[in-house]
Amino acid sequence: MGTVSTAATLADRIEWLIANSWPDDVPASGTNVEIAQAIAARTGEEISSTTVWKLRTGRQDNPQLKTLTALATFFSVPIGYFGFADEAAPIDVGLVDQALLRGLRDGVIRSDVLRALIGLSPEARFLLDDVILAAAAADRRRRG
Repeated sequence: MGTVSTAATLADRIEWLIANSWPDDVPASGTNVEIAQAIAARTGEEISSTTVWKLRTGRQDNPQLKTLTALATFFSVPIGYFGFADEAAPIDVGLVDQALLRGLRDGVIRSDVLRALIGLSPEARFLLDDVILAAAAADRRRRG
């Protein structure tokens, strides 16, 4: 299985997922109609075959957040996979661990909320990823 370039377009990234990361427990699909049906069946989010076609061909490069969330959930990738610059950047895990521990110690991060997050299903965590990223982006814009 190859990797997708960091300079890849959204269409490239989606094509790569279809070719290399199709869920094992979902029958392989070749047409845009079958792909849309598989995503809807697994995620509950209705995506039209036309949307799938537009995304795969690069005719749409700014889909709705709910569409990206459904794709991320279906393919089990973080939402940042689709090319958001801040979220797609490599992260130093050691720095994240330090910041997390500091946040828990200082009460910025509530331990009961963190425990609840760990217990959520992958689908629910992907949804929260989107909410957190949107809130962070809004906060950055607000602060200038």
